[in-house]
Amino acid sequence: MNQTKPQTLKGFRDFLPETMVVRNYVKNIFIEVFENFGFEPLETPALEYASTLMGKNGAEADKLVYAFTDQGDRQVGLRYDLTVPVSKVLAIYQNQIPLPFRRYQIQSVWRAEKPQKGRYREILQCDIDTFGSNSPLVDAEIVAVTYNILSRLNFTRFSIRLNSRTVLNDILAQTGITNDKNSILQSLDKYQKIGQEGVVKELKSKGLSDSQTSKLFEYIKSAQPDNYLREVIDLLPSLNIPQDFYLFDPTMVRGLDYYTGPIFETYVTEPKIGSITGGGRYDNLVKTLGGPDIPAVGTTIGLDRIVDCILELNLLPNLAKTTIKVMVANFGPDTTAASLKLTTSLRSQGIPTLLYPDPDKLGKQFKYASDKGIPFVAVIGPDEASANTVTLKNMSTGEQKTLKSDAVTASLI
Repeated sequence: MNQTKPQTLKGFRDFLPETMVVRNYVKNIFIEVFENFGFEPLETPALEYASTLMGKNGAEADKLVYAFTDQGDRQVGLRYDLTVPVSKVLAIYQNQIPLPFRRYQIQSVWRAEKPQKGRYREILQCDIDTFGSNSPLVDAEIVAVTYNILSRLNFTRFSIRLNSRTVLNDILAQTGITNDKNSILQSLDKYQKIGQEGVVKELKSKGLSDSQTSKLFEYIKSAQPDNYLREVIDLLPSLNIPQDFYLFDPTMVRGLDYYTGPIFETYVTEPKIGSITGGGRYDNLVKTLGGPDIPAVGTTIGLDRIVDCILELNLLPNLAKTTIKVMVANFGPDTTAASLKLTTSLRSQGIPTLLYPDPDKLGKQFKYASDKGIPFVAVIGPDEASANTVTLKNMSTGEQKTLKSDAVTASLI
């Protein structure tokens, strides 16, 4: 029988334990900051009706939705983002959710796009949103969450860029562009990637004249924040965000069609990986999904790209390779009861403990602990069992000491 060599689908990844230590460290900081700002957890299904997903993010995004017919002959799709699903939740549970509603959501999304650095087909998306408020304060707090997370993760060179769909629509109106506005904005959205020359070339291919492209960038260079965005920006110093970390950028678009007001993106100076956060105000989406007229604003914090940056820039603290604090060695049946008693005692006191399952040679067990990065090994051989003691070995220094069984916990805390 021919066997196919196992492989992971392109654009998807397997995360081994050492990588998961980093991802969980970053995710836990996200959750700490989210909850510190008063956001509450939410989860939604991986599958939604295709009619829920399609037509909300724009034609280009619709092409990337994993959509199919299920066994019940239903048109369904894997969620493309978390904003449409949470808006669906507001439409369905409108009478059960007090407003304003502040939620965070950390779940995978799927996009059938060409994989490249920082761009994958399965992404762990981390979103925060506030529903039910038209106050610029909630927009400003989105920026504050972004700043606090990146600061906690030791980023020092990044910029949170702010713009508004109102500003962009005014620029298009002054330029005389009234048709295919979304198409023009999609080209402008590539400014960070291909520069002004590249955008001009693409706009000309879409039928804009030299005069129109010249006027477009003339108005961009002289653009100022609209009144609402100005209020948002003016609040940022009071949220302890240094001015060096945010700026008004009239070239920044955000490609999704549902945005109605301020929009946000964050870029790091190095590596060149694209935006690591992005969001904005979308006041009509809940209504579009059949719900009430509920204003909303939010952002995605890109965990995958942020982890890539952290690893490349070496921003991590000295994280342990594993969360296991101590391994209890296995000497076989004669000492199993004593080893199990110690293991259970350590676990009950909140010390992550692994009991080695097989009575292998002690050298092999020590090597296993060393390879895993487990900092301590507790040994209960026949002599220790009869004396009610434990030999505790520090795997970093090689130091060994013999302790009474009830004193082991104090040595590990």
